Formats: sequence, structure tokens, C-alpha cells
Amino acid sequence: MKLKNVLMVVNDIERSIAFYRDLFGLEVILDQDGNVIMTEGLVLQDAKIWKNFLGRDIIPQNNAAELYFEEREIEAFADKLEAYSQPIEYVNRLMTHSWGQKVIRFYDPDGNLIEVGTPI
Repeated sequence: MKLKNVLMVVNDIERSIAFYRDLFGLEVILDQDGNVIMTEGLVLQDAKIWKNFLGRDIIPQNNAAELYFEEREIEAFADKLEAYSQPIEYVNRLMTHSWGQKVIRFYDPDGNLIEVGTPI
């Protein structure tokens, strides 16, 4: 068995595509009317489709999962976040853990948690 993708529920597909493209360099591989597959295995699905399929409410910022990225030039990435055209909601700004890893945590436009850290 092999994990193929991670699906994130979003309210505005185009806004989310721009967010992940502009900040992380991900590109669209396949766009199927509310289901978008991007590079690195990220799938974006329109919240209306997900709610209809699941039959349950979507709870943004539930802090139950996160996307984790590694970035060697994390200070430059932190600057890129600060300069982004839309406001970023931070969980924590750039910090250094006791073991030396630098990390930054924030939400995407739909409340999905993201962590970016230096390689360990």
C-alpha cells in the first residue's frame, strides 16, 4: 500500500491554488471541477463537494492535522509570508525549538494548519 495524496477542504479553489503556488511553488497537475491535484501530493477539494459527500459540517482551524514542509532558507520564507498579498494568521512566528530546529506555524486561508521547519 502507498499513500498517494493528502486532501484539504477549501472554500475558494482559485484562492487556495494561488496560495500554495505563490508560497510553496506547487503547481496544478489536474483540475476536475472542484477537485484539484497539485504537485507534492496535495489535493484541494471544494468545501461544498466535501460537505455533500460527507454529510457533516466542516470545522476550520480544528488543529487536528497539519501540512509539514521543510525549508533550508526559513528566514527568507518568513519574509515571503510577511510580504504575501493576503493576511496570514500565525500560530507562532519563526521560533527555534530547544533541539535547534527553526519552525513557523500558520493557517492557510481556510484554517488548515501548516508548519514549515528547517530540516532536522
